[in-house]
Amino acid sequence: MDRLTSMAVFVKAVDLGSFAAAAEALDLSGPMVGKHVRSLEERLGVRLINRTTRRQSLSDFGRAYYDRCRVVLAEADAADALAADQFSQPRGKLRVSMPVHFGRCCVAPVLLELAQLHATLELDLSLSDALHDISDGSYDLAIRTGILEDRAGVTARRVARQRMIVCASPGYLASHGELLRIEDIGSHQAILYSRGGRTGPWLFPRKDEPALEITPASRLRLDDLDAIAEAAALGMGLAWLPRWLVRERMQSGTLVPVLPEQPEFLYDCHALWLQTPHLPLKVRLAVDALAATLPKLMT
Repeated sequence: MDRLTSMAVFVKAVDLGSFAAAAEALDLSGPMVGKHVRSLEERLGVRLINRTTRRQSLSDFGRAYYDRCRVVLAEADAADALAADQFSQPRGKLRVSMPVHFGRCCVAPVLLELAQLHATLELDLSLSDALHDISDGSYDLAIRTGILEDRAGVTARRVARQRMIVCASPGYLASHGELLRIEDIGSHQAILYSRGGRTGPWLFPRKDEPALEITPASRLRLDDLDAIAEAAALGMGLAWLPRWLVRERMQSGTLVPVLPEQPEFLYDCHALWLQTPHLPLKVRLAVDALAATLPKLMT
């Protein structure tokens, strides 16, 4: 008998609690269900289910074998689904949570282009700096920047690395003096990103050591990166921002990099989704598109 089919019958019999219930669910005869289970037991040389005239119960080995069978069957279904994906289009609603500015300028354009290529794909995009919990199933995909917390049942893939630099306006530097060392930041005013009352440090890479963390003095705290760049361009202090975000301002001369010899900190961006035996085609295509396109935008 086909081993995979027998595994499926065995799992169904355990899930439903009897051979009779499994037979009805699978449109088989009761004796045929028993035959599948006995075929497995004979192959393995051990009893899987203890059966009496009144009840059935898993043996200790049967319980362990049941768990493995469920994994094998799930992987088999995933393999079949992968083959089907080769000839299908992404369908249905793709729900994505992303940070406001990074999402609007970098992530959303990639996903919108994907939707243009696939007419059967719907997009439901949420731009918010709040950290939504994807474990409740509200989102298919979440984009996160920075250090991730370990979360059971969640898969993460890095899709980009933002190059972080300290910058300021020429007018500010003319008034307050040039910076020669990282330590000089402490004598300057800074414009900080703050979310939910929490202000994160500026990070600077060090060879073979953890990144150096500095939280400058500041009278300006904003929760929008573009607003921080604008305040820096007005001469209100130093800003630590992604290079891609201030590229045009640096080209026009309204902002200039500070400490240009200092290596740039690479701020990771990840795509997160719930672990599943088979990643839906719409999610896989979105993650692949982001991983292929976003790094080109980060220079």
